Amino acid sequence: MTLVEFPVPLNPPVLLAPMSGITDLPFRRMVARFGAGLLVSEMIASGEMVTARPSRRAASRARAEVDTTVPTAVQLAGRDPAAMAEAARIAEGQGAPLIDINMGCPAKKVVGGASGSALMREPDLALSLIEAVVAAVQVPVTVKMRLGWDSDCLNAPELAWRAEQAGVRMLTVHGRTRAQFYTGRADWAAIGAVTRAVTVPVIANGDIDGADAARQARAASGAAGVMVGRAVQGRPWLLAEIAAALHGMPAPRVPAGGDLVDLVADHYEGMLAFYGVDLGVRIARKHLGWYIDAASGPAEMRARLMRDTDPGRVLAALPEALVPQSEAA
Repeated sequence: MTLVEFPVPLNPPVLLAPMSGITDLPFRRMVARFGAGLLVSEMIASGEMVTARPSRRAASRARAEVDTTVPTAVQLAGRDPAAMAEAARIAEGQGAPLIDINMGCPAKKVVGGASGSALMREPDLALSLIEAVVAAVQVPVTVKMRLGWDSDCLNAPELAWRAEQAGVRMLTVHGRTRAQFYTGRADWAAIGAVTRAVTVPVIANGDIDGADAARQARAASGAAGVMVGRAVQGRPWLLAEIAAALHGMPAPRVPAGGDLVDLVADHYEGMLAFYGVDLGVRIARKHLGWYIDAASGPAEMRARLMRDTDPGRVLAALPEALVPQSEAA
């Protein structure tokens, strides 16, 4: 593949997808331990950031810093150009090296507010948002989109071309329409139409759950890199595994046994410190469930930890939940 000039150094071009309620600072720190080309924050509603008193949730989502050299993008959503521009300036001031515009989220509450993937139906408005953000900041601006709104509106190539003309430096395309949500299979070949329409790097996204899928997605789409989403849940080392297989990076040491217990404990305690104990305990449950599922832990222990509200008991139970009894003996 020819050399691609990315807007920020991506070494390697294996990216963490933005996922609401998941890619918060504690989780990004777990992924950064193993390595990734780019981390992306949870989606932030621009309107929440530019109010006189932004919510604690919005402020925490905008924190771009991580304990690593891995760059972290801040992803913004909205439909008001002035609010998007101001939110981008705030994020840049907080240290974000890259601003990503969300034009791909299919969630009803986002689309219902006429942002996210709803912008695929309003390309002129989408371009006004892009132009406002590009003009507002000095850091690179990127866009994440879908193939289109539905099978009758597959306008990603045209919109991508217009976005490039407006100054966007990289595009990520999820290989489904909004109407598909997450059903069926991502169409990586269809992403190729976007790759051919622009000269900036295109990143393929959707159903990339390991090295084989990443290799197939790049071959089918001609994309310069891949973005990994749901498959990383419970496996923060997955991006590093893909990077090792596709780009010759050092293979990560996948934690098991006591090492896995230590990692999950660190993540759990990081969430409690970040959110406070009461909220942190609730937010941590989904992550604990994913770790236990990935480790094929006992179902009864999983159910127990999904209910427990005492951090001490949860931490004490992790070895039983994560380490097979044959290894623990």
